[in-house]
Amino acid sequence: MALFDRQACSIPRAGLAALLLALLGGHALADDRGRFNILEENDSLYFNSDKHYTQGFRLSYLAPSVKPGDAFDWPFDFLGAATPIFAAPAADRRYALLFGQSIFTPKNLTLNPPDPHDRPYAGWLYGGVSLVQKDAGVMLENLELDLGVVGPGALGEQIQNDWHQFIGINGGQGWQDQIQNEPGADLTYQRLWRLPIAGSDGFGIDAVPEAGATAGNVFIFGEVGAMLRIGSRLGADYGPVRVRPAFSGTDYFDSEQAGDGLGGYFYIGTQGRVVGHNIFLDGNSFRQSPSVPRKVLVGDVEGGFALFWSRRLRADFSVTQRTEEFDGQKTPDEIGIAELSFSL
Repeated sequence: MALFDRQACSIPRAGLAALLLALLGGHALADDRGRFNILEENDSLYFNSDKHYTQGFRLSYLAPSVKPGDAFDWPFDFLGAATPIFAAPAADRRYALLFGQSIFTPKNLTLNPPDPHDRPYAGWLYGGVSLVQKDAGVMLENLELDLGVVGPGALGEQIQNDWHQFIGINGGQGWQDQIQNEPGADLTYQRLWRLPIAGSDGFGIDAVPEAGATAGNVFIFGEVGAMLRIGSRLGADYGPVRVRPAFSGTDYFDSEQAGDGLGGYFYIGTQGRVVGHNIFLDGNSFRQSPSVPRKVLVGDVEGGFALFWSRRLRADFSVTQRTEEFDGQKTPDEIGIAELSFSL
């Protein structure tokens, strides 16, 4: 789905930030500020493209740090006692709420019916909650549950075609053959480590290796990757957040480490995934739907930069190249990414 040009498609989402803030309002958390992230991933953000993973939007709210001994500690404590996660001594615990939509289309939007050998039309509309814990050392853990709907209920056709009609161009002609309605649920666990290489947080170089897994009826995959960063304010985060499946950071942000004034860093990273299931390629779980043969091994390479204007405001811009995801896909996909992060 294109953006900012005649093939572009970007739809305002009014009021979602206020809703997320209200959901966490009144909780007995520490008195530091919460933080909003607005993320746009689009294949035509920097490129003249409109195919495959064509649009991803994600809005999230990172709540303030949980006060030690607060009632909101108990999920972390319970999981730390019952499982191998969240077991390390915690330096900071956070909750994040998120809302997202992803849209997928074939390369040729004019065919009706669509090419059966190309990626099917599909949409994914979801909300989620994350538990994020930074330990006393270099490790960050993220546990995320996403719930939503795949299919016409995800409103992919309306978002794409209504916008295309508004700007006076044809939309996708084959949405009647999209993947059908199905409730979606995914659980993701991820660990990241921040390993300083040279310099300091004032200006330095670090590496952020990561590993994780996602399981559900939408995606099943395991992931490993690493990011190399150079610049200032490196201690403020563990890399920018992304729409899964991707080279994924988290919503975590430490405003004290971000400091005031202008700063930022450049980064390059790569991630490999072993994919056991992708509903947008495999089709519906319990009913007939379009599908294409899925590739088991998929990789991303991403490069970009983050800019800090102060501890309250930052922006990220990057490009991802993703290897072929299904048999018959001729070339890798390029995805443009832009993110704005701020506190009120």
